[in-house]
Amino acid sequence: MAYERGGHPHRARAGRAMMSKPSRRAAIGQMAAGSLAACARPRGAGVLTFWAMGREGEVAQSLMPAFEHATGIKVEVQQLPWSAAHAKLLTTYAGGGLPDLCQIGNTWLPEFVALGAVERLDARVAVSRTVRAVDNFPGIWRTNILEGGLYGVPWYIDTRLMFYRPDLLARAGYAELPMTWAGWLAAMQAVKRMQGPSRYAALLPLDEYEPLLTLALQHDEPLLRDGGGRGNFQSPGFKAALNFYDQIFALGLAPVAAASEIGNLYDEFARGFFSFYITGPWNLGEFRRRLPRAAQDLWMTSPMPGPAGPGASMAGGSSLVVFKDSPRKAAAWRLIEYLCAPDVQRRFGDLTGDLPARRDAWTAPPLADDRKAAAFHHQLDRVRSPPQVPEWERIAAETQIVAEQMVRGRLTVDQAAQEIDRRADRLLEKHRWMRARATGAAR
Repeated sequence: MAYERGGHPHRARAGRAMMSKPSRRAAIGQMAAGSLAACARPRGAGVLTFWAMGREGEVAQSLMPAFEHATGIKVEVQQLPWSAAHAKLLTTYAGGGLPDLCQIGNTWLPEFVALGAVERLDARVAVSRTVRAVDNFPGIWRTNILEGGLYGVPWYIDTRLMFYRPDLLARAGYAELPMTWAGWLAAMQAVKRMQGPSRYAALLPLDEYEPLLTLALQHDEPLLRDGGGRGNFQSPGFKAALNFYDQIFALGLAPVAAASEIGNLYDEFARGFFSFYITGPWNLGEFRRRLPRAAQDLWMTSPMPGPAGPGASMAGGSSLVVFKDSPRKAAAWRLIEYLCAPDVQRRFGDLTGDLPARRDAWTAPPLADDRKAAAFHHQLDRVRSPPQVPEWERIAAETQIVAEQMVRGRLTVDQAAQEIDRRADRLLEKHRWMRARATGAAR
């Protein structure tokens, strides 16, 4: 999701340390000249305003000198904290002061498209040699298509998969992680038996909705129905995911606890308190920094198991958009092309630790040589977008609240599915009204 954490970019970045020092920027000035050599220098273009969030905003500032030198376009980058970015964008939209272009979490995009704030980019992509759908992962690219139009271009991407202890899995009798739910469940039970009653097989924090959403996206039924106007959480697919999720807790394979109750997650993983953890790419760096050197060979990553084979996961990350009221749309698009060029994507990934959106950016070291990042590359070919409605993040949060009640024994699977539908329908009431109004106007 925007997620960063799938749909919560600021939460996904929580606690993530900076992966590079400012001194590493020195080489950037020699980069990307080839990407921009053919660009003519515009005159009187004014200052281009670009908003970016968190660590990405800091790195974006360091990438601008090469662009400015090659094009003559002056860029002003404003770095926003993830915790305040969404409110800042909305209040600035209301005041008519949005920048020319911006980084937007993928789950935020539907909201700003619904507001009519974002420019369609189909025509520009159609003639671009740098930004092409074929160079991107299809599931990620589709997160930027709403109501038949392309409104954003992937900048960096995010998904969820399995971090696990292959040594404990092997001791429990498994040479590799099974790729079906049934096989994974049996492996978790074997690990739990071997580790004893005071330890667990998996960690599925009750304050994180992403693990459940990842399981739900592995079924074909959509999570919303009626054009995104009502919940579809009583569908067989979602109920199967909900039942599997509940079963993990009912069998004592995961602690009934929030992430904040675990203490130091990395220490607990290293000592075998749990062996399986569904998480995102920022933890590649965190596991390397926070686990003891002696434990670096004790962890690995794997694509997600699915109901009957390798499973899908969620399509997240951030995209670049041009705002409709910008008087410098052509210049904004040139900056997007620059930021999406293969060499700039690789450099950006080196500085931030983010996964590059372009496929060809994965073919060069160090990413191409990273065995633990390879699972993300494989998973990105099997990602699906969460529902593309502005209310989705609130629905996802309510879904996890109800799921926790189920895990704690207060609701059955059927009751939980019904309650999630009820809450989703309530949150989507305005969405239904707006669609009905638009349909009536069209008639």
